[in-house]
Amino acid sequence: MTQYFDPYDADRPLMLKCSCGREHSVAEHQQELAAEQAVTELKRRSLTSEFEAYSNEFIEATLVKAIFPQDAVRRRFLRAVGKSTAMAAIASVLPVASLQAMAQEKGSLEKKDLKIGFIPITCATPLIMAHPLGFYKQQGLNVEVTKTAGWALIRDKMINKEYDATHFLSPMPLAISMGLGSNATPMNVATIQNINGQAITLALKHKNNRDPKNWKGFKFAIPFEFSMHNFLLRYYLAEAGLNPDTDVQLRVVPPAEMVANLRAGNIDGFLGPDPFNQRAVYEEVGFIHLLTKDLWNGHPCCAFGTSAEFIQKNPNTFAALYRAVLTSAAMARDPKNRELIAKVIAPAQYLNQPEVVINQVLTGKFADGLGNIQNVPDRADFDPMPWQSMAVWMLTQMQRWGYVKGEVNYKQIAEKVFLLTDAKKHMKALDQKVPDGAYPKFKIMGREFDAAKAAEYAKSFPIRKA
Repeated sequence: MTQYFDPYDADRPLMLKCSCGREHSVAEHQQELAAEQAVTELKRRSLTSEFEAYSNEFIEATLVKAIFPQDAVRRRFLRAVGKSTAMAAIASVLPVASLQAMAQEKGSLEKKDLKIGFIPITCATPLIMAHPLGFYKQQGLNVEVTKTAGWALIRDKMINKEYDATHFLSPMPLAISMGLGSNATPMNVATIQNINGQAITLALKHKNNRDPKNWKGFKFAIPFEFSMHNFLLRYYLAEAGLNPDTDVQLRVVPPAEMVANLRAGNIDGFLGPDPFNQRAVYEEVGFIHLLTKDLWNGHPCCAFGTSAEFIQKNPNTFAALYRAVLTSAAMARDPKNRELIAKVIAPAQYLNQPEVVINQVLTGKFADGLGNIQNVPDRADFDPMPWQSMAVWMLTQMQRWGYVKGEVNYKQIAEKVFLLTDAKKHMKALDQKVPDGAYPKFKIMGREFDAAKAAEYAKSFPIRKA
C-alpha cells in the first residue's frame, strides 16, 4: 500500500494506492473483489437459458393450439400420444425449430450505446444490477449507468436528452409530462423499480417523542417535491392532525445528504429512500420510526422510464431495455438472491455504501436504532407492475396539496404515462407471471383507494391545500 501526501500538509494523505495498482483503499479493494465474486455467482444463476426454454415451449404450445383449437380435443390428443410424440408429428410437417429461432430473433436495435441515469439508492437495484450482471449486454446494448447527484438534475438531463432513459421517482414522469416544475415533456414509466423501501427516520433525541401529534415545528427532509416520500409524509402528518405546509417544515435534500443533515441537527428527521434510513442507524445518529410499508404495503417508490420521443424513435431499443430491466427485477424479487445482490451494488461505482447496510435493507433483517433487530422480508421489494391506479393516487395527492389546480382527467393522464400494457406484453414474452387488471384498489393507512372515485377521494380530506 503506497500513500501519497499533500505537499502543504505532510501529515494528511492525499490518496491511497492499493497493491493492485488502482487508487483505492484496501477496504474498497476487498469490497470490489467481493462484488466481482458475487457477479460471477449471480451470472451462474442467470435465467437466460430458462427464458429461451420458455420461448420454445410457447411456440410449441401455440402450434398445438392452432392445430387443435378446441380445448377438449387438444387435451385428449396430448393425453393419447404424449407431448414428445405430438411435437415430433407436428415437426414432420412444420419447421418447428425454425419458428422457434424466429421467435427468439429481436428487431434490429436503432441505438446500441445508451446512457442511463440513476440516484445511488437501493430503489434502483434492478436498473443498477443489470449493468454488472450483463443483462443489458445480453440484449445487445452498451449501457453506461451514470450516478447522478439529485432528482432535479435527472429531470433536466432527460428533458435535454443527455440521458436516454433513467431512474425516476415514480411521480416525476407525471409531473414532467404535465409541465409541473418544468417545461411539459411527455415521459413514460416503463416499470416500477421498487415497492416499499422507504422509512421515516428520526434523530436519536426524539426516541421518546414517537407520537406525530407532538411534531409541530419539526423540520423534515424529503428528496423531491414530486416523490412518494413527500406524498406519504404529508399523508401521515395530516392523519395526525398536522398541516404539512404550516405546522412543520419540509425541505428538499438530496438522499446522500440526509444523514449528514440529521447529524448536524439541521433536520429532526426525514422520509427518505434506503439505504440512508439504515445508514442513519449504522452511523448511530438516528432510528427508524416506521417503514412506509406500514402506511401502504406495496406502495410504489421509484420507476424506470424514458421520454415518449425516445420510444417512438427507438422501439426495438426500448423493447430490449424492457427485457433487461424485467429480467433484473425478476432476479431481485427472489429473496435467495438478495445477499449476493447487496455485494454487487455496494461498491463505489454504484451505491458506495457498506455492504452490511445494503444487506440489512435488502434482506429485511435490520437493526432499527432502538435496540431491536427486526425481520421484515418485504421491507423492500421489486414488483415491476406500473399500475395505473398508482398513478391516479399520485395525481390525487398533487391535487390535494396544490401542485395541480382545477379538475384532473386522472385516467387519461395515468394511461398515457404509465405503460401498463407494454409491461404486461414484455413480461408475458419473458414468461413472467402477468397479473390481471389495470386499476387495483389499495389501502393507505387503513383507508381504501378506488381509482374510479378519485375526484371524490381528493376532495375528502379535511387537511389539504385551500
